[in-house]
Amino acid sequence: MSPDMLKAIANLVPEGSRVLDLGCGDGSLLAHLQTHKACIGYGVEIDDANVLACVQRGVPVLQFNLDAGLRLFEDQSFDVVLQIDTLQHLRNAETMLRETARVGRMGIVAFPNFGHWPNRWSVLRGRMPVNQRLPYEWYDTPNIRVGTFADFAVLARKNGLHVRDAFGLQEGQRVDFWPNWRASTAVFQLQRR
Repeated sequence: MSPDMLKAIANLVPEGSRVLDLGCGDGSLLAHLQTHKACIGYGVEIDDANVLACVQRGVPVLQFNLDAGLRLFEDQSFDVVLQIDTLQHLRNAETMLRETARVGRMGIVAFPNFGHWPNRWSVLRGRMPVNQRLPYEWYDTPNIRVGTFADFAVLARKNGLHVRDAFGLQEGQRVDFWPNWRASTAVFQLQRR
């Protein structure tokens, strides 16, 4: 995660929150939140190397597959549940979105926006996009699915979630005007209605 993206996401997390970071990677975001915003919580990660990196950073981490769900966590047991670059890797993305809203008072979801104009241009030229935000070829990508800013807004509504804030990120800058077209990353702050 780029430093600019880390700061943009961290700005959405209230000071002193109890945080669950799903697909936390190397733990850099949760470490930042612990150090700069007095947050506590856990990361969830499946990759052995990332679990080790979390431990080395002093980030409490649980190792399990998110496709198995979040049954071990009670309703509203966290102030904030983060899914940063996680949703597109899950087989049960819609279920995990509902679980995020069940386990947390607020959810923050960020993912690569396939609707970004360079991605559209690449598809129009007959090729799947490969760029800084989508760095893999179509045949070796870890992404199971792709989505757009507009697609996610519909999914949130369908699942009865209230969008508290939604914007795009492009090179670390917030994009509020036409984020589906102009931003490589979609960011949503959600809660149950």
